Amino acid sequence: MRCPYCHATHLVKNPNELESIPLEVVAQSIEKHKEWLDGVVISGGEPTFHNDLDMLIKIFKDMGLKVRLDTNGTNPDKIEDLIQRELIDCIAMDIKAPLRDGKYNEVGGVLCSLTDLQRSIKLIMESGIEYEFRTTVCRAFMDKSDVVEIAQGIAGASRYILQSFRPTNCLDNTMFDVLPYSEDEMRDFAESARRFVKNCYVRGEEMKALSCN
Repeated sequence: MRCPYCHATHLVKNPNELESIPLEVVAQSIEKHKEWLDGVVISGGEPTFHNDLDMLIKIFKDMGLKVRLDTNGTNPDKIEDLIQRELIDCIAMDIKAPLRDGKYNEVGGVLCSLTDLQRSIKLIMESGIEYEFRTTVCRAFMDKSDVVEIAQGIAGASRYILQSFRPTNCLDNTMFDVLPYSEDEMRDFAESARRFVKNCYVRGEEMKALSCN
């Protein structure tokens, strides 16, 4: 995808110019810090379109690590395969906008199949593994009603996280002029979404809630 507010501009525009880190170096680093680690997160870009994903997951599993997959939900066949083969322990899916064609394509920056996205949501909610859905809330595209509509679309989900847009290293330069929502506004969005999902927090505040329980 090419979300205008994406802060990973280097991954989108010039991926071939980035340094490639050999897998052995990654494995050595994990081994060195193993007493402090119990899991890894595989993110992207979109990791489910990489042919060697299964091999990478198995290497981490053989090292005794749990694996979380971060995905945009556009490849439900792969998500289903990984879940069925019990290769992942947790999955996090970004939901960019309410599942409406024009809206989703605008925020995602590319044409998206709503059918694929809806299927991925269903697979994840029925997977039996730990999961979360999350949305970056950018004033240029999203308001409170959009957040509530997304929450309605994942009604009954165990965990929905809202992330506040920050105008940093954005793919679209016009995003630097967009004012982020305030903390109070974000909390209000989460409170409204909580009518439909079991837990909804603003990123960072979920840890505070856990520490109070």
